[in-house]
Amino acid sequence: MKTLIILHGWQSSRGKWEGVKKEIEREEIRVLVPDLPGFRKETKLNRAWNLDNYMDWFKDFSRDKEKFFLLGHSFGGRVSIKFAIKYPEKLKGLILVSAAGIKSKKKLISELSPTFKKFSFLPGYSFLRKLFYKFIIRKTDYLYVDGAMKETFKKVIEEDLTPILSRIKVNTLILWGQKDKITPLSDAHLMKEEIRESKLEVLEGLGHTPHLENPDILAKKILDFIK
Repeated sequence: MKTLIILHGWQSSRGKWEGVKKEIEREEIRVLVPDLPGFRKETKLNRAWNLDNYMDWFKDFSRDKEKFFLLGHSFGGRVSIKFAIKYPEKLKGLILVSAAGIKSKKKLISELSPTFKKFSFLPGYSFLRKLFYKFIIRKTDYLYVDGAMKETFKKVIEEDLTPILSRIKVNTLILWGQKDKITPLSDAHLMKEEIRESKLEVLEGLGHTPHLENPDILAKKILDFIK
C-alpha cells in the first residue's frame, strides 16, 4: 500500500486535513498527518526550535516507514524541502502546497522589532505595536504565538531555502493557490525554476489553504501525482 505523509502549516493541525485525507484514503492509500510539535498543548515546546530540529523530529517519526510520498503545506513545506534534500532515499515523491521557504518581507519582524522596542517608553506603545504588526507586517503568525514558539518562528523565517532548492532531486509536484496572499504565486514559479524534476499546477480561484477551500480538487491533484 502506498503511503502519503502530510506536514501541516504553522498554527495548524492534522484535523484541518481531514477532508483531503478521507478523499485520498478512498483510493486505498494510507495517509498520515502528524501534529507538528509546538502547536498543541500536549506538544508544547520548552525551548525554541529551528528548522533542523523539526526535520530531525520528522526523521524519527518516519524512521520505521517504508518509502513514502511527502506533502508539505506552508510551514510544513519548509520541513519537507529540507527533508527531501537530506533524505531523498526515503521518498517516492514530494508535493509542495503553497510552501514557505523563500525569504520575504516577514524577515522585517526580526530586523525591525529591536528598533521598534526602543520606543517602548512612549504612551500607547502596546497599541502602536499591534498596529505595526497588523498593517506593516500583515497576516503574520508572529502575533499568535508566545514563549518558545515566538523565538521558534523567528528562527524558522530567518532561514532562506532559495539557495538549496536546486538540490532537490526527488520528483516534485508544486500546487499553489492562484489567490495566495501569504506565499505569493511568484514563489511557486521560483521553486519550479530551481527544482529540476518538478511540475507546477496553479489552483484557480484558491488562496493559501486549498485543503480547506476545496479539499476535493486538491485531493484529485494529489492522487493524479501519486498514481
